[in-house]
Amino acid sequence: MPAFDRDDLLDVAARMFVARGVDAVDVGDIAAEAGLSDRVLARHFRDKAALLGALRERFVASFCTQLREAMDRCRPDDWTGRLRAWVATGFNGYLDHVALHDVVFHGLPHDRQAHQDNGAIDQLTELLEGGVAARVWVANDPRMTATIFFNALHAAVDRLVMTGEPYDRARPLRTLIGYFERSVQWWKPC
Repeated sequence: MPAFDRDDLLDVAARMFVARGVDAVDVGDIAAEAGLSDRVLARHFRDKAALLGALRERFVASFCTQLREAMDRCRPDDWTGRLRAWVATGFNGYLDHVALHDVVFHGLPHDRQAHQDNGAIDQLTELLEGGVAARVWVANDPRMTATIFFNALHAAVDRLVMTGEPYDRARPLRTLIGYFERSVQWWKPC
């Protein structure tokens, strides 16, 4: 029997959930596909909900890492570049992984706390606060602004996905970036 590897097992679970749907896959199916016994799997994940929770945590951690790395490729004082990098990376990352995103986030009861404890919103809040402190932007409530931006990004991607038509990412991304940039009032010194 192969040794247990958490990431390999989560990869198997993700593939199966995306391909067949969460309801059509049980823990035994995942164990068999991964070459593990049900007991070995149960020692690490008590049930399907625990597996989905681990997938969600991994998805969020990876997403936030990608956002941070994109911003870090910009100079620390390049507030516009950092904002654009966050938006483009979030937009493209969501589109690239929409099927997995839907598996780990949709179908769950609405979790208002998840919108408060959100690493992507935390990063954007930090960015907005930095731009305000640098006197580049005015945002009276950076956390609320970040929450609105995060939800606008999701709505834009969902609109593209729901049309079912082939789309060019550049145009909607420019629209989204323009919306974000206009929403943080540019600082105009007196």
